[in-house]
Amino acid sequence: MSAASTPVAAKGLPHAGDEHRLGVAGGLAALSLDALASVAYGPEAIVLVLALAGGAGLGFTIPVTLTIAALLAVLTFSYRQVIAAFPEGGGAYGVARTHLGRRAGLVAGASLIIDYVLNVAVSVAAGVAALTSAFPALLPYTVWLCLVVLALVTAVNLRGIAHSARVFVAPTAIYVGAILLVVVTGLVRTEPATVVQHAEQAQNLRTVGALLLLKAFANGCASLTGVEAIANAVPSFRKPRIRRAQNAELVLGALLAVMLIGVAALIEKFAIAPVDGVTVLAQVTRASLGDGPLFYLVQFSTVVLLALAANTSFGGLPPLARLLATDNNLPHLFALRADRHVHRYGIAFLTITSAALLIAAGGDMNLLVPLFAIGVFVGFTLSQAGMVRHWIIDRPAGWRWRAGLNGFGALLTLVAAVVVTISKFTEGGWLIVVALPLMVLAMEWVNRSYTRIGERLELGTTPAPPRPHRSHVVVPIHAVNRLSHDALAAALSLGDRVTAVNVTHPEEETIARAFVEDWERWHPDVELVQLFDAHRRLDTPLVDYLAKVPEPHVFVLIAEVEPDHAWQRMLQNQRGAVLARALRRRTDAVVCRMRFRIGAPA
Repeated sequence: MSAASTPVAAKGLPHAGDEHRLGVAGGLAALSLDALASVAYGPEAIVLVLALAGGAGLGFTIPVTLTIAALLAVLTFSYRQVIAAFPEGGGAYGVARTHLGRRAGLVAGASLIIDYVLNVAVSVAAGVAALTSAFPALLPYTVWLCLVVLALVTAVNLRGIAHSARVFVAPTAIYVGAILLVVVTGLVRTEPATVVQHAEQAQNLRTVGALLLLKAFANGCASLTGVEAIANAVPSFRKPRIRRAQNAELVLGALLAVMLIGVAALIEKFAIAPVDGVTVLAQVTRASLGDGPLFYLVQFSTVVLLALAANTSFGGLPPLARLLATDNNLPHLFALRADRHVHRYGIAFLTITSAALLIAAGGDMNLLVPLFAIGVFVGFTLSQAGMVRHWIIDRPAGWRWRAGLNGFGALLTLVAAVVVTISKFTEGGWLIVVALPLMVLAMEWVNRSYTRIGERLELGTTPAPPRPHRSHVVVPIHAVNRLSHDALAAALSLGDRVTAVNVTHPEEETIARAFVEDWERWHPDVELVQLFDAHRRLDTPLVDYLAKVPEPHVFVLIAEVEPDHAWQRMLQNQRGAVLARALRRRTDAVVCRMRFRIGAPA
C-alpha cells in the first residue's frame, strides 16, 4: 500500500471532530468550575452554622469537612464507575433510568436540570456581588451586569465546549494555584501573617448537637455540586472518552478534597470565625499570605472563577437534555447538534431560564442561594442507589464492597437532601419541592405525546410496500395570468386530475362572468369550479369543497408571488399564507406553496 493510500486512522491522527472535544485539562476547565469555585463558599457555609455554638462548635469544622471529603471520595469513585457504565453520558439520569426505572430517571433528570439552571444564576450573581462589593458605585446596575456576564458566557459556549475550555483553562489554573498557595503557606506558618478579626460571640449559644452538625454537614455539601457534570458530558471528551473522563473526575475529586480540607485546617489553626462584610476565605487568605499582592490575586481569581462557574452548567445540561430528548422526555429539538458539537437549544434554554431567575431576584445572590443544591442531592441519591442495583445485578469482582460504598453514599446524600430541604424550605426551598414534580409531570406529558405519535406512525413496524393512489390537485385561481399558467402546469405534472377553483362573492356577478370569459378564451383543458361565499372568505368554501372530493390523495397547490426585495412583501395581501394555515389545520390535504419569482427570466 502506498503512502498516499494509507488510512488516516493508521497514522494515529486525531479522530474526526476531536478538535472540538475535551481533554483532561479542558474537561476540568469546562465542566468543573462549579465544584472548584465552591471552595469560596462551602467552608463558609459550614462555619456559619457551627459558629452558632461558639468556639466549641467551630472545633467541629475539620470533622464535618472530613465527612464531606469522604462523601466526595465516594461520589468521585462512583461517578468513575458511572462513566464506564454509561459512556453516552447522562450521569445520574442514565443510572436511575436503567436500574431504578423510567420514573426515577425522570426525577434525577429534572433535579439536575433545576440545579444546572440555579447554578448559572447563583454563580453569575455571586461573581457580580463580589464585583459590586469592590466597586459599590456599580450596585445600581447589578441586574444589567448579571445579564452581561451571562451573555458573555453564553457567547463563548456557542463557539463550542472545546473553545470555552481553552478560554477558561488559564483562570482555572490561576485559581487552583492560588488556593493551594494559601493552604501550603498557611500550614507552614506558625502564626497568622496579619491579626485575625474576631466577631463577638452570640448571646444565645446553641449546644453542639446532632441537628447542628447535620445542618453544618448539609450546608457544606454545597461544595459537592458540580462533581456529576463530567459524567453527564462523557461524549464531549476526546477518544478514548471513558479514560479521559474518568481521569478528569479523579483529578477534580483530588483537587477539591485537598482544597476543602486545607481551608478547614487553616480555619481551625487560625481560629477563623464569621465576620460581617468579610468572607471566611478572605480571612484565611489574609492570615496565610498577609495583605499584599498575593491576597488580591486570590480574591480576584476567586471573583473571576465564581462568575465563570456557570460554565459547568453549559457543559453539563445540553448533553443531559439531548439524552432526555432522545428518550422522548423533552422536545426533540434539544437533541439537535450544530457544528462544533454545540447543542444550541439546550444552551438557549439555560440562558433564558437563568436570565429570568436573575431578573426576578434582582441579581440578589442571597435570594437564590436557598434554592441551590437541593436538587443535586436528589440526583446524587438516585445515582448511588442505582449503582448499588448495578453491582448486585452484574456482580463483578469486588461487587460487595462497591455496593456497600455506593449504599453508604446513598444514605449520606439522602440525609443531606432531607436536611437541606427542611432547613431551607421556608427560605425558598419550597419552590424546588414544587418545581421538581411539576417538571417530572411535564416530561411525562411529552413522553405520552411522543408515544401517541409513534403509535400513529407505526414506529417499530415494517409498513406494507407503497402503492400509487389516484390523486387530485386543486389550484385556487383568482385571475388568468402567467402565475395561473405556471401553477396549472405544475399541477398537471403532480396529479391524475386537476381542478381550478375560483371563489367569488355572490353579488360580484360581473367579475365572476368576466373571469369565466377569460378562462374560456384561454381554454387550458382544466376543469374549473366556481364557488361563492357571502362572507368573502377563501378558506371555508375551499375546505367544504375538499370534503366532497372522492380521491384519497388530495393536493392543494397555492401559487404565490416572490418579490425581488423583502420590503416588497408589504405589498402582498398574504392570503396564500392564511389559506395554507387553514387547510393544514382543517383538512388532510397536502398543501404545496409554489413561488413565482418576479426577477426570474421568462
